[in-house]
Amino acid sequence: MADELGLTTTRAAGSKTEVEMQIRGLMMDPVTNMPIVVLKDVDSDAVLPIWVGIFEANAIALELEKTATPRPMTHDLLRNMVRGLNGRINKVVVSEMRQDTFYAVVWMEQGGEMVTLDARPSDAIALALRSDCPIYVAQDVLERSRQVSDGAGNINADELRRWLENLNDDEMGRYKM
Repeated sequence: MADELGLTTTRAAGSKTEVEMQIRGLMMDPVTNMPIVVLKDVDSDAVLPIWVGIFEANAIALELEKTATPRPMTHDLLRNMVRGLNGRINKVVVSEMRQDTFYAVVWMEQGGEMVTLDARPSDAIALALRSDCPIYVAQDVLERSRQVSDGAGNINADELRRWLENLNDDEMGRYKM
């Protein structure tokens, strides 16, 4: 039953091939007009753009901007449930990329056991922000994300990365949510 729910109990501490990332920015793709969460390697200029839905981008933006809401949002509820059950979110990992779709795992400790939960990257990132835990990307995901699909054909992810890496804060703000 746990597997049907996307739950896996594990004792492993995680992969040594994970790269710690931070959120570089949240912006609109000027071509597709879709929101992009831009993750940046904390130790280098490498970036990973992840296209997300507008509602998911809004959930991330609310926390990035520390906007208070009158009632708990979905990711606030999830964080509160984990805390209420004496659990703790340890980290989130963008763990896979299949057919131009990213997959993530939330690592939660509860009752002395580590549990991994399957998640969309946008939900994992929104939860990580609210739980004050690190965001990682699997090294092989960074390597495999060299080509990304924009829906109309493939664009070179290296060109996009160079463009994103060279954006200064003012330019990033021009495209933000």
